[in-house]
Amino acid sequence: MARAVELAQAAGDAGEVPVGAAIVDGTGKLIAEAQNRRERDCDPTAHAEILALRAAGQVLQDWHLNQCTLYVTLEPCPMCAGAIVQARIGLLVYGADDPKTGTIRTAANIPDSAHSCHRLEVLGGIMESVCRDRLLSWFEARRKN
Repeated sequence: MARAVELAQAAGDAGEVPVGAAIVDGTGKLIAEAQNRRERDCDPTAHAEILALRAAGQVLQDWHLNQCTLYVTLEPCPMCAGAIVQARIGLLVYGADDPKTGTIRTAANIPDSAHSCHRLEVLGGIMESVCRDRLLSWFEARRKN
């Protein structure tokens, strides 16, 4: 999670919403990482989780990421939650809850939905205060401007 926090900081410094994601394989080796790039890439799907999932699939040459753990600083949105379920991630670890668009446990629960094709193990609230404070201070600075 510490690496995801570093990536979130880099995203925020680049003018992106400060969210970072890192994926480790079953041995604990970091195989993919990403930060939000929507503004830089002019791509609405360039969320940190999506980019990290794509990179991990390329590294493993497989879209089944069952043995992987995804660390992300913010509870995933509906698009990312769907991609995480589709990738069959073994474990999702996230930092701050997102009461507005979080669809893992907060605003909705995509992984436990009857429509979900994969039961996702989830740990939320890891380094929560660091992740939440970074987001809040980033948005506060933007609102002042």
